[in-house]
Amino acid sequence: MVNSFLKQAEEKMKKSVEKIAEELKHLRTGRATPAVLEEIKVDYYGVPTPVLQVAQVTTEERQLIVKPWERNLLSAIEKAILASDLGLTPVNDGTVVRINFPTPTTEQRQKWVKKAKEIVEEGKIAVRNIRRDVLKDVKDAKKEGKISEDDEKRLEKEIQNLTDKYIAELDKLFEKKEKEIMEF
Repeated sequence: MVNSFLKQAEEKMKKSVEKIAEELKHLRTGRATPAVLEEIKVDYYGVPTPVLQVAQVTTEERQLIVKPWERNLLSAIEKAILASDLGLTPVNDGTVVRINFPTPTTEQRQKWVKKAKEIVEEGKIAVRNIRRDVLKDVKDAKKEGKISEDDEKRLEKEIQNLTDKYIAELDKLFEKKEKEIMEF
């Protein structure tokens, strides 16, 4: 019973941190990286298919080069990239689609850092809410006589330690993303 509270808290906190890490991964940094295209889907024989599954994507200095397995997909890939809200401008040269990444301005980078901070803050709030909910469950179990007062105090301390651990992990994710965005 006692360990189930800790397990529940840890699983939920870990999922929250993983979700935030995934969101941060998709946040633009001004770098040419294939991850930018992960969410873009192209019509492949009537089926919406991720660009990364129908083309080879390579990076070359400040641009991505998208080379589809089938040449007839060039215009569909170009249209899908233009239709996305990523603000990218693809250039179709007949054999590949090139996507240039201009050097971001300081203002753009600061906006991206601010967005990263907002995403991480959402994660921290989620972790704290999980702590609150699990501590409420612990208090309810104590009232119902399912756990002792000593177990309650120990669980409160261990759940707080878990909370601190995952909030520190979120802080590290932010610092890493901030460094990635600002270094040019």
